[in-house]
Amino acid sequence: MKSASSSNLLIGAVVVVFFFIGTLFNGEDSPEPEPRYTTSSSTQSPTPSPTLEPTPSPSPEAPQPASSPALSALANVPIKGRAPKTGYERDLFATDWDYSFGCDMRNKILRRDFSEFNLRSGSTCIVETGVLQDPYTGEAISFQRGVGTSNAVQIDHVVSLSDAWQKGAQQLTSDQRYALYNDPLNLLAVSGPANSQKSDSDAASWLPANKGYRCAFVARQVAVKLSYNLWMTHAEFDTIASILSSCPDQSLPTR
Repeated sequence: MKSASSSNLLIGAVVVVFFFIGTLFNGEDSPEPEPRYTTSSSTQSPTPSPTLEPTPSPSPEAPQPASSPALSALANVPIKGRAPKTGYERDLFATDWDYSFGCDMRNKILRRDFSEFNLRSGSTCIVETGVLQDPYTGEAISFQRGVGTSNAVQIDHVVSLSDAWQKGAQQLTSDQRYALYNDPLNLLAVSGPANSQKSDSDAASWLPANKGYRCAFVARQVAVKLSYNLWMTHAEFDTIASILSSCPDQSLPTR
């Protein structure tokens, strides 16, 4: 009985061995190898190296134009709102032109501003005829003194008296207002119709039609307002600053 059991064990072992060998040769349960691909070196593109862009050099800033004397002076003019016109009367400044040294201010300004003039016969003051190159329109005006002709040329207060009143002149003394009325710095011989059109406007509301004169016009207003401690509104200040920024050589007039 013992030998028969041993024989059975031996036979079982042989069967197992043959089964294992058969499995190896049949390839069952054996993983199939992954296919291998090769790429020809002639068709393979190399990975490009990154190109470094040069850092652009900052362009030099354009030189800023120097401020004109008039534009620099403008910075000293106070900015405030317009005060009420209440109480304004032209006579609070003056009732007539100043008359000194044998001549009134109107005729003094005509003689200053006319390119040529003739005095009345026997007078050392009164301008009888003349030619004005009108700064407001750019037109030449022939002047002839007379009832129906004198108004062709008028004397304008560059800073109008009404505008001055609403921007500080209420606080001036009567002598200071009289001086403002007759100050050659604030007076120009101009076209009568242009003067009427300007009326009591400031630079924010009215500018000369002659664009070539605008720099000188607003520079004169700056000079007057600084001389008499008058102020400007924001709109007026900004308008004048914009104009003066285009004329870097503009100076302040003195008379």
